[in-house]
Amino acid sequence: MLTLKTIREEKEKVVERLKIKNFDASELIDQIIELDDKRREYQVKKDGLQKEMNDISKEIGKLFAQGKREEAEQAKQKTGQIKEQVKEFEIIFSESEKELNDLLVQLPNIPHESVKPGKGEDDNEVVKEGGQIPELTHNKPHWDLIKDYNIIDFELGTKITGAGFPVYMGKGAKLQRALINFFLDEAEKAGYNEVLPPLVVNEDSGFGTGQLPDKEGQMYHVTADNFYLIPTAEVPVTNLYRDVILNEKDFPVKNMAYSACFRREAGSWGAHVRGLNRLHKFDKVEIVQIRKPEDSYAALEEMKNHVENLLVKLKLPYRILRLCGGDISFTSALTFDFEVFSAAQERWLEVSSVSNFEDFQTNRLKLRYRPENEKKTRLAHSLNGSALALPRIMAAILENYQTDKGIVVPEVLRPFTGFDIID
Repeated sequence: MLTLKTIREEKEKVVERLKIKNFDASELIDQIIELDDKRREYQVKKDGLQKEMNDISKEIGKLFAQGKREEAEQAKQKTGQIKEQVKEFEIIFSESEKELNDLLVQLPNIPHESVKPGKGEDDNEVVKEGGQIPELTHNKPHWDLIKDYNIIDFELGTKITGAGFPVYMGKGAKLQRALINFFLDEAEKAGYNEVLPPLVVNEDSGFGTGQLPDKEGQMYHVTADNFYLIPTAEVPVTNLYRDVILNEKDFPVKNMAYSACFRREAGSWGAHVRGLNRLHKFDKVEIVQIRKPEDSYAALEEMKNHVENLLVKLKLPYRILRLCGGDISFTSALTFDFEVFSAAQERWLEVSSVSNFEDFQTNRLKLRYRPENEKKTRLAHSLNGSALALPRIMAAILENYQTDKGIVVPEVLRPFTGFDIID
């Protein structure tokens, strides 16, 4: 959520930059400023009445002490009348504040200066490519390979739950676990502290990281308890710091978490969403950082390098994209997507997004820090990234490492799997 200070002091800049996200904010910002002016006016009136009531209350004691009981009783009646007025203003103020927040959450985050205009994913900018696209002599898509080697069963998952909930079997389950352990170990080497968070969150947590109300329809809702199944570990891990004031010595805050993730939107049937390409339930290792504003873009570069290093070690062909205004998320200021090339499908598969949200999430979370030798607190910056999401990594490994003798396990995963090939 953008701060009122930013909206009021940099109105023209906010309107112009949000055009990069194809969002016309001019009318909404005018409504926000007008409502904020009224809210401030109510606050001044309420504070004035409160002061008047406090002054009269002090005078009442003096009147009683002087034996002026009748005047004291009249003053008490007046304080009662003022108290009722204060209550009325408190209701009006509360209603205007709710109305203001309802408008504020409709504004997307301001994109970073490097974000270019665009309508969608076709306008994203490729900033780097790496790895070698394999030339396959044995060429099958992963949805056929998993049946050949009996390592993932979609039909069983459909029977147990529904479409988009696969069951990993035998060496498929071990390869999945190997990837999780590899990702966690690499993040630990990079200084991340491991967290094992809940898989369901409350409404405040969903609001804090921007999933609510923006992505409410994409999450599974446990209606009886008003809980939500997490779409990513970003939500519970970032919310560890909701309503927290950090000190300078606490930085950098670097956490990682493995979790199952649940997303209702899985798309329609077709090659682009077939098999592991898009699921309702999948596993992911997430990295989250909380930083001082002046350090957050250096942290984003560090996170980007970390994800790239994972793909280099897995020896998967990859590319890094800077998302354009039309494809970047509602909450992000700058996002880099990572894609791996699936040789059997002959297409790029997204496997990670690494984003800097600046103070957009932390304003919602009321996540602040106190600079050394200062009394006033400031909003911190939050960042997160997939390191990595497993389904499409698994799909790329199965397809890119297939041979006529079986599926070769990437070398870095063999200490975790205990086998070199799926045959």
